[in-house]
Amino acid sequence: MIKTQKVIMKGTKDGLLLLLDDACSFSELIKELEEKLSGQKSDEDSRTVHVRVHTGNRILAEEQQRKLKELVHSHHHLHIESIESNVMFKADAARMKQESEIHVVTKVVRSGQILKVIGDLLLIGDVNPGGKVMASGNIFILGALKGIAHAGCDGDEQAVICASNMKPMQLRIADCLNRAPDQDEMRHYESECAYIDENRQMVIDRLVTLRFIRPNLNRLMEGGI
Repeated sequence: MIKTQKVIMKGTKDGLLLLLDDACSFSELIKELEEKLSGQKSDEDSRTVHVRVHTGNRILAEEQQRKLKELVHSHHHLHIESIESNVMFKADAARMKQESEIHVVTKVVRSGQILKVIGDLLLIGDVNPGGKVMASGNIFILGALKGIAHAGCDGDEQAVICASNMKPMQLRIADCLNRAPDQDEMRHYESECAYIDENRQMVIDRLVTLRFIRPNLNRLMEGGI
């Protein structure tokens, strides 16, 4: 009878990958992992090896994670970098769904008002001077942007800002800030977009540019905003 492995160890360019069987008991996993780690040659002075653990369709409880980390870390050169599984908690699934949604809002954002969403924002209306719109994703404005817009406010540097009439007080994408352009710098395109280029500089250009800069947005931008 062929004995199936409950723990598979694979070396990668980034360290070590542990694949744990999700059909056996946790105690069986720990026992086999201990045997395999004990059989590994270790050098107290060797560099730290980063370990990624994948548990398949099993979710480890906090106590189980603690035991697993204690066992791996008892071998001084090993350090668990992450514990992953194929299973997603409801809260994580809900958050991912929210972040991928386009929130459509019809209003004028007036001076002193702040409109913030998780995900992409499609605003049908203007952002007046002193008004502010924020999104963790992209910002699309069917109207005039005369206030402040902050896209990718949770750190997404791939986010973009688009407006039918781009005359902002301030543009911000992730942590990249762009002041309002001087009057002699103003262009008069029908629609414009702002994005961060490969040099981490904010660029303001015609909307059609996004077809090449952010091709994944084509489904949203077909025909313009």
